[in-house]
Amino acid sequence: MRGAIIHAPGDVRVEERPDPELVEPTDAVIEVTATCVCGSDLWPYRGIEDVHGPAPMGHEYVGVVREVGSDVSTLQEGDFVVGSFFASDNTCEICLAGYQSRCVDARPMGAIGTQAQFARIPLADGTLVATPGMPDDDLIPGLLAASDVLGTGWFGASAAEVGPRKTVAVVGDGAVGLLAVLAARQLGAERIIAMSRHDDRQTLAREFGATDIVSERGEAGAARIRELTNGLGAHSVVEAVGTQESMMQAIRSTRPGGHVGYVGVSHGVQLPGDELFFSEVHLHGGPAPVRRFLPRLIDLILSRQIDPGKVFDLDLPLDRAADGYRAMDERRAIKALLRP
Repeated sequence: MRGAIIHAPGDVRVEERPDPELVEPTDAVIEVTATCVCGSDLWPYRGIEDVHGPAPMGHEYVGVVREVGSDVSTLQEGDFVVGSFFASDNTCEICLAGYQSRCVDARPMGAIGTQAQFARIPLADGTLVATPGMPDDDLIPGLLAASDVLGTGWFGASAAEVGPRKTVAVVGDGAVGLLAVLAARQLGAERIIAMSRHDDRQTLAREFGATDIVSERGEAGAARIRELTNGLGAHSVVEAVGTQESMMQAIRSTRPGGHVGYVGVSHGVQLPGDELFFSEVHLHGGPAPVRRFLPRLIDLILSRQIDPGKVFDLDLPLDRAADGYRAMDERRAIKALLRP
């Protein structure tokens, strides 16, 4: 089969890979219908994370089940499925508490690489959610978004305790930040402030439900949020970048007693204990337990109540994966969809 492989920073190629096979009786093999490039894929692409290439890439996927292991009981060949970027058993105590991304047997899908024609999915019963029948083609991008960026944005909003009568600020205007705006709208936020400097992303943020746009960053951005909230700060803030500046911007934009949901993959973030102590801000986040939200998100997408697939503004065949990486790295695209 064909699959995306990273060899070094800036060097992604689509090459022949071995066809996946069942390894454990709890596995399934799917034919990938659509996959995509994630903002977190850009960390190794830019050399910010070490590249131990050649290594497979990709952790977002939807597809059709082609083979199931002998212990798989909830899926059958021909099912269209959506999965999370972490495989999980969905039965351990951690999973049952709603944190499937930290399952006692969690398996990172990035190590398998789903930017490919086929993929082996470990712990298939706990990881994959089948749709009722084959979805319409125009719903595929939205369902793909559910496998990571929508689920991650939703977790960010949930961790930030977004709800009615609350003001929400979202730090970051990538796909996760934009879909955190959508999630905040669905969760009933009264006011949603998107922090963005890019016209196309501001437009999409407003379409998803943003009521205000703030272009300032860092301390200036936090000051602008306080100005818009009578000097208090937002009730809920979603941090969707993962840098020192974005985390401090999120904390300083939050009122005392408020909540920060952080879902940007942290790189070099260090929190000043004294400032955090006196801020009286709640912090909660980490790798999103997407599996917790998948049934609800799939239902919202199939019933056409939400259209998260709009974050994909570049649609390419898998063989042009390198073009997708370049476009996102150069901010010419919000998110690149790849079709094997």
